[in-house]
Amino acid sequence: MAERDLARLRRRTYEILEVAEGGDWISRACDTGLILLILVNVAAVILETVEPIQQAHGEAFATFELISVAIFTVEYLLRAWSAVERADHCGEAHWKSRLRYLVSPMALIDLLAILPFYLAFLVSVDLRFLRVLRLLRIFKLTRYSSAMTMLLNVFREEASSFCAAFFILIIILILASSGIYLVEQHAQPEAFGSIPHAMWWAMATLTTVGYGDVTPITPFGKLFGACITIVGIGMVALPAGILASGFADQLRRRREALEHEFQVALEDGVIDAAEEQALEARRQELGVSDAAAHDIRRSATKGRMTSAPTVSCPHCGKAVRV
Repeated sequence: MAERDLARLRRRTYEILEVAEGGDWISRACDTGLILLILVNVAAVILETVEPIQQAHGEAFATFELISVAIFTVEYLLRAWSAVERADHCGEAHWKSRLRYLVSPMALIDLLAILPFYLAFLVSVDLRFLRVLRLLRIFKLTRYSSAMTMLLNVFREEASSFCAAFFILIIILILASSGIYLVEQHAQPEAFGSIPHAMWWAMATLTTVGYGDVTPITPFGKLFGACITIVGIGMVALPAGILASGFADQLRRRREALEHEFQVALEDGVIDAAEEQALEARRQELGVSDAAAHDIRRSATKGRMTSAPTVSCPHCGKAVRV
């Protein structure tokens, strides 16, 4: 096969495996098929843990697993082969582009989807552990879900804030377990006989779970426990607030990006059919709702009309936008 034909085939492979854009029905069918395969795999792993179902359909599960691993392996290899077509890899040597892809988060997720199957042939491990590990395949949906992508972006961008919140939680955990140890060690030596033993109560209390298997019984212990419970409410709200703020920031950015797309499309004063299709594809990619997109369109159109230059009519003298 000529080098040009091979490059064309590689480019087409990349387009098919990436999330479908526009009217590429082959790519869309590939996306739909992979999504369904991932969902059925997750359902199969869950059902396999039910012993009667496993005993009745064990052979069918094994056959389905073999077919799934074969498909996921071919997908993984094709993605690695066509990674040189990525826009951010332009100009790089092919082996560097493929290496960059292989260490990317999505490539590692794809590898984890098939690794348990091949791991069984290399090392002796508990097969039940491998079956549960196959649930990691659900993370392959990240490629097709804007919501999961947004969640990962939030965790990545707010990593320092989350680390700070968990660092504070660890400090309070140590202080809480130390305090309850001092006031309850003589009354309940089996539950609060040491600070490590008291950490179970401190963690359950700080996270407001409160299992109730270990509780203070002395007056000072109860008072201290009440204070730690109040502190725990604030500790739970801290990561939740960071997550909510990150989500709000991500949504704002995506809406601003879509608004910019509308403004670019309106530079000539009208949105034609091709631009309309591109905007709709961009809306779906960003995960913006129809209602929000309608408001953004109206705002961009209004802004365009407001900023349009005006001239005076030579007949009546009124201002006319051009």
